Amino acid sequence: MGTQRHFRVWRGDASGGEMQDYDVEVNEGEVVLDVIHRLQATQTPDLACRWNCKAGKCGSCSMEINGMPKLGCMTRMNTFEESETVTITPLRTFPVIRDLVTDVSFNYEKARETPAFAPPAGVKPGDYRMQQVDVERSQEFRKCIECYLCQNTCHVVRDHEENKPEFSGPRFFIRAAELDMHPLDAKTDRKEYAQASMGLGYCNITKCCTEVCPEHIKITDNGIIPMKERVVDRRYDPLVWLGRKIFRRDELESGRTTTTGLDRAMGDAGLARSGARPGAAPPLRADGRLDVSELIASNAGGPSPFGDDQTFPLGGTDITYRHPAADPGSTTDKAH
Repeated sequence: MGTQRHFRVWRGDASGGEMQDYDVEVNEGEVVLDVIHRLQATQTPDLACRWNCKAGKCGSCSMEINGMPKLGCMTRMNTFEESETVTITPLRTFPVIRDLVTDVSFNYEKARETPAFAPPAGVKPGDYRMQQVDVERSQEFRKCIECYLCQNTCHVVRDHEENKPEFSGPRFFIRAAELDMHPLDAKTDRKEYAQASMGLGYCNITKCCTEVCPEHIKITDNGIIPMKERVVDRRYDPLVWLGRKIFRRDELESGRTTTTGLDRAMGDAGLARSGARPGAAPPLRADGRLDVSELIASNAGGPSPFGDDQTFPLGGTDITYRHPAADPGSTTDKAH
């Protein structure tokens, strides 16, 4: 015999709704989805809820349980206190259709916009060969069940409706990362596409998506952050920037570049062949301040977070992050 538990379930549609209270019998070993099915069978047969596999592999029964995005079929009732009221609401990022069912078509539109795998030229399906280490790199992202809990909790989408046209969201960032790591994918500009067309720069890596993922995919650490780093490497590396200025695109992609042309351009820019500038102090402006604008950015850098009254070089010798001054009574440092 089960125990009576108290639930609050959101009921309504796109025009509005309200929370309704139910007392439902709960048996040992049950999950939240079992309770919803019992509600449908015994008290409110018109309660709408989307579900399919009841095994945590289809992602259909996404909902918010006590305010936390979760799968109904994977949330066990024994994780709540017996006296605790369990609140069940629909995903709040997407439009409500009815009760616990939301319209997640936004995600399917973004899926269609994401470039598909590009097979390598001259290799037939079935003849693809990959090293196991390459398989393991992207295999984690293949575990995604498209429950869209990460999309739901991402504040870039959740709190800013105006971002949706330009922002694809974490589910599709890991799709782009997976294909970017794929050694057989012939599309070479996935990083640039993610930055320019998927809104990768909007993400400020708060890791909310990682926290709610039922498959425990490290969305932020293993997908989004590496993609951001590769975009920065390509976009702001001075050697890459110089190469783009000197060589044609077909030369860069094929690797056919002239050493003399590169040496000449690097010499004009004051760079050594190793890519390092000769040792020299940065120049100061006429007003004694250091020019901190970005070297290659198309737009001027933003204002300094330290204010406009900061001058360089900094005065004083007691700044905490400098190396401690030598003891006046000490002798010359000895080699160790």
